[in-house]
Amino acid sequence: MAVALIGRWNGDGDLVIEESHAVEDGDRAGIDALVLPHTGTDGFWACEFLVDRHSDAVQRAYEEFARDEGGDVVDEAEGFEPVAV
Repeated sequence: MAVALIGRWNGDGDLVIEESHAVEDGDRAGIDALVLPHTGTDGFWACEFLVDRHSDAVQRAYEEFARDEGGDVVDEAEGFEPVAV
């Protein structure tokens, strides 16, 4: 399994997670169907993580994308708060 996160970068430099979906590893067609309605949105962001839990995907999004940019992750999908490491 994998978790696909969909969200956007806000004006404060934070990554806002708006949706979370469990998907089969590498299911491009399924992921494309989830992402397509959001393309063209200002600050659009999406990523698939090869993890089994939403919280693990959000933590990785923080570590791999937001932290190095000086931002945070705001999880509007499930309310998980990543650990700053």
